[in-house]
Amino acid sequence: MSDDPVSHSEPMDAAEAVVPYIPVVLPVAGAVMMFLLAFIAVHMA
Repeated sequence: MSDDPVSHSEPMDAAEAVVPYIPVVLPVAGAVMMFLLAFIAVHMA
């Protein structure tokens, strides 16, 4: 059969694999960046 859905599994794209984690990773990265910038500002003051 040429219409077999099992044999036609497309490999998952790297971008499609990351998309579900964006709502978690983006705020965490922002929080880390804000902490580092605040630490640098306090250290330089």
